[in-house]
Amino acid sequence: MRKTYIDNIRWMTVVIVVIYHVLYMFNGVVTSGVIRPFTPVQYQDAYLYFVYPWFMLLLFVISGMSARFYLNRHSEKEFLKRRTTKLLVPSTIGLFVFWWIEGYFNMAIGGAFANLSAVPKPMLFVIMAISGIGPLWYIQMLWVFSLLLLLIRKIEKDRLYGVCEKANLPVLLCLTLVIWGAAQILNTPVIVVYRFGIYGVGFFLGYFILSHDAVMERMEKWWLPLSLAALGSGFGFMFSFWGTSYAEHQVLDTILCNVYAWIATLAVLSVMKKWGDFENSFSHFMGRKAWGLYLFHYLPLSACAWYLHLNVLMPPLAMYLLVGAAAFFGALILYEIIHRIPVLKWCICGIGGKK
Repeated sequence: MRKTYIDNIRWMTVVIVVIYHVLYMFNGVVTSGVIRPFTPVQYQDAYLYFVYPWFMLLLFVISGMSARFYLNRHSEKEFLKRRTTKLLVPSTIGLFVFWWIEGYFNMAIGGAFANLSAVPKPMLFVIMAISGIGPLWYIQMLWVFSLLLLLIRKIEKDRLYGVCEKANLPVLLCLTLVIWGAAQILNTPVIVVYRFGIYGVGFFLGYFILSHDAVMERMEKWWLPLSLAALGSGFGFMFSFWGTSYAEHQVLDTILCNVYAWIATLAVLSVMKKWGDFENSFSHFMGRKAWGLYLFHYLPLSACAWYLHLNVLMPPLAMYLLVGAAAFFGALILYEIIHRIPVLKWCICGIGGKK
C-alpha cells in the first residue's frame, strides 16, 4: 500500500530542488559553472543556505523507506531489475543518447570549450556526455545503495530491521552524531555532490528505522517541537555563514550544518506524517510528474539562463521568473514527449515494461 505522505514529500522536495537550482544558477558564493550573480549582495541566496543542508538527505531517506515498502511486496530480483532500469540506465546509456545536450550547456556556462578546441570531436562528445550527469548523480548513488542493501539483507535477515522498530525520539536525535560522522567520510574530492557517507547512512536509516509505522507514529506526536528545532537550527546555520567567501563556504561537514540537516529531515517527516497524508488533483498530478520534473528540469533551466545571459538585459526578478518557468514547464514538456517514445522512455527516463 502506497503511503500518500511519502509521495507528497517526494514531489514537494523535487519542487524545492528546482527552485534551488534556479537561484543557484545566479548565486553569489559558488560562481564556478553558473551564470554570474546580479549584485554583490543577494538576499535571495538565503533560500540556498536554508535548504541545501537537508533536501538531498531527505530524498535519500525517503528512498530508503520506499525501498523497504517495495521489498515488502516484491522479490529482491524484481527490486534489482526495477532499480537498474530506473536508475542505472538513464545515468549511463541515457548520457550518450540525450543528456550530452545538458553537458553542452554545462560546459558552455563554465567556459570549458575555450580550452578544448584541440580535442577530437568524438572525445569532446564523451566529455559532454559525462558533463551531462547533472542531477543524475542522485540516481547513480541510489543504484549503488540499492545493491549494497541487497547484500546487507542477505546477511542481517531482518534481525537488525526488527530491533530498529523500537527506536524512539531520543534515539533518533542521537543519530545526529552518526550523520555528522558519516559526513566526514567517503566524499569525492573534486565532484563534491558524491557524498557516499552521509547519503548512504541516510538511505539505510530510512530503510531500517524510519520505514517502521511505529517509529513514524512516535515521531508524529513531536511534529511541533521538531519543526521549531529545525527552524531554530536553520536560522542559526544561515546567519552563521551568510556572506562568507567560497573557501569559507565549505561548511557541509560542520556540526551545526549536520545537526540542522538531520533535525530538518525528521521535522519534515513528522509534519508530513501528521498533516501531509492528503491527495487532490494537484498532488496527484505532481506525484505522477515528479520523476520527470527531477530528471529534466536542469536542461531547460541552464539553456534558458545561458541564452538570456548572452542576449537579453532584464531585471533580476524577470530573469528568475523566466528561468524558473523554463525549468518547470520545459521539464514537463520534455517528459511528456520522451516518455511516449518507447526506446527513449527506457534509456532516458528509465521506464520500461509494466509499471
